[in-house]
Amino acid sequence: MNKIKITPKKLKGEVNIPPSKSMAHRAIICASLSRGTSIIDNVDFSEDMIATINAMKALGADIKIEENKLIINGENTFSLKNIVIDCNESGSTLRFLVPLSISRKNKINFIGKGNLGKRPLNTYYNILNEKGIKYSYKKNILDFNIDGELKGGEFKVEGNISSQFISGLLFALPLLKEDSKIIITTNLESKGYIDLTLSMIEKFGIKVENKNLEYKEFIIKGNQQYKPFNYRVEGDYSQAAFYLCADALGNDIVCKDLNLNSLQGDKECIDILKRMGGVVEEHKGIKIIAKNTEGTIIDASQCPDVIPVLTVVAALSTGETKIINGERLRIKECDRLNAICIELNKLGANIKELKDGLIINGVKSLNGANISSHNDHRIAMSIAIASTLCKGDITLENPECVKKSYPSFWEDFKSIGGKFIEI
Repeated sequence: MNKIKITPKKLKGEVNIPPSKSMAHRAIICASLSRGTSIIDNVDFSEDMIATINAMKALGADIKIEENKLIINGENTFSLKNIVIDCNESGSTLRFLVPLSISRKNKINFIGKGNLGKRPLNTYYNILNEKGIKYSYKKNILDFNIDGELKGGEFKVEGNISSQFISGLLFALPLLKEDSKIIITTNLESKGYIDLTLSMIEKFGIKVENKNLEYKEFIIKGNQQYKPFNYRVEGDYSQAAFYLCADALGNDIVCKDLNLNSLQGDKECIDILKRMGGVVEEHKGIKIIAKNTEGTIIDASQCPDVIPVLTVVAALSTGETKIINGERLRIKECDRLNAICIELNKLGANIKELKDGLIINGVKSLNGANISSHNDHRIAMSIAIASTLCKGDITLENPECVKKSYPSFWEDFKSIGGKFIEI
């Protein structure tokens, strides 16, 4: 579908929330590093997930797909040399795999498409320089070549660029001969994602000391081995957020397969919706009930992926909402601060764009308009939720971009009453 027309309609029903992309990336990597067979169950084969599967295969892992599960044996991981890893548009695949790919001596060529080549890798360039490892790259496209072997030691990493750099090191450093230490040099953003990584590698037998539980220094013993582990991927809060936000706006959707005790950072969306006036109801799943929502302050640093759809809620809430610490949203699949501001304002919202955030003054309803998805899955899905409170039809360009993370989104949207046609 190149373009669709969405007709405003309230949503009602149940949705089986897709498995967590963040958890699945991590489980696939850990299983691929284990000497033996692991089964990873409840996997959604989005474009990002396929990129990580193919990346681990390129390193030598044996991965078989059976319906919605993976059977993975990592005994031959690192057996292949001089390899190309195609990350497609997956930032997680790229940043997780860079240190792993050279935990043994190797020549690696990372390639990708879209905006991936524009997303910052300076953290790794600095590490490669300090360790004396040869590399080259091209500007604004992903064509990143590395030749060498990573050695243990001290790694200083900024915590306010992307937690994925830290996770990448946490995957790789236990495999090195030497002991290592990661020192976080700035305030750590997206701490929840580090928790996911620490939890997952522990399941697969890896021990890391988070010194004083302060997330400032991680101590990693070398010569560790990943051990096989069977794991079922839980529902994804970054995808559930679309339906939970729809609930807060007066729709009636029950989200199934969510873990209220999850470590996922995007579970923060529930606390934010509570502050805006929502109440969590548990019955055969999770839903949000809200008579009216009110503006609040939203710190984007810990949950950047749910900010676009929370902006939709803020745009239709009473009073002012401020989104702060959101500068990293500018280096996602698109500049998400700019994109959601432009597109919601086309619909009649009142949003002002700041350097690192947004100021949103709520309105009572939205109008129809021609909308661009900016080729960004989270912008497209946010607009679908906004359509439920519009007074006119929305024409959305490139709706198929949802395949990056949630291939069945439009099917699920239709199953709960969403109305759209291809044009």
